[in-house]
Amino acid sequence: MATSIDRAEVQRLVAAGAQLVETLPEEDYRDVHLPGAGSLPLKQLTAERAGELDRDRPVIVYCWDSL
Repeated sequence: MATSIDRAEVQRLVAAGAQLVETLPEEDYRDVHLPGAGSLPLKQLTAERAGELDRDRPVIVYCWDSL
């Protein structure tokens, strides 16, 4: 279930072992990304790629769009 959280909650969850994933296109991720974040571009999101995530740890997904 998706839930919006603030920066302090992101930091708390990551410190507790959550996975931080950015859905930015690869070129945007290369230019700038959150410290410790993995890359899973939205256009490349498949069941196989999602399967790379650890199912036993929470996942925080960061998605940003300038539009």
